[in-house]
Amino acid sequence: MYAFISGTLEYAGNGYVILDNNGIGYRIHVPASVLSKLPSIGKLVKLYTYHHVREDAMELFGFLSMDDKEIYEVLISVSGVGPKVGLAILSAVEPNALITAVLSGDVKTITKAPGVGPKLAQRVILELKDKFKGFGVEGVVLQSEPETASVNNEAIEALTALGYTQSEAAKAVVGLEGTVEQIVGAALRNLMRNR
Repeated sequence: MYAFISGTLEYAGNGYVILDNNGIGYRIHVPASVLSKLPSIGKLVKLYTYHHVREDAMELFGFLSMDDKEIYEVLISVSGVGPKVGLAILSAVEPNALITAVLSGDVKTITKAPGVGPKLAQRVILELKDKFKGFGVEGVVLQSEPETASVNNEAIEALTALGYTQSEAAKAVVGLEGTVEQIVGAALRNLMRNR
């Protein structure tokens, strides 16, 4: 029903924002990653929205990019992952890192989300592995060969052990090839240049 909503940011916190659009306040649930990237109160914000309708409620879920919204919609297509659980997963794991985790079979990363146990994480991986193969991370299509995904995942773990966030690490390894050591080295050079 709503592809996106632009408006003045009136409130941000507790898992949702309120946007004022022509005198109407829209309450939109957002993941923690969105809350951390929002401008200050009173500034203009555009959120791409997913409209969820149940018998007892209508809710909006918002994302800063169309890609993130599409990842969310694919995620909630998994049996047992409703809109709130999908939001919890994307609050704990950034969309790019989620794609990497699914393609590499990384249950541990997905279970960081509250209320998501190993069984549900395995179901997410099983049902989304093929669907996520075509998704791009920062404009680059991920290679979906298991060996490549596994090497990338090890490189991401090494970078997070060095203090980088899961999201920073996932973005840094995109498009890199080689051994874990080569990828980590190249990713570190990229991260240092961007600081």
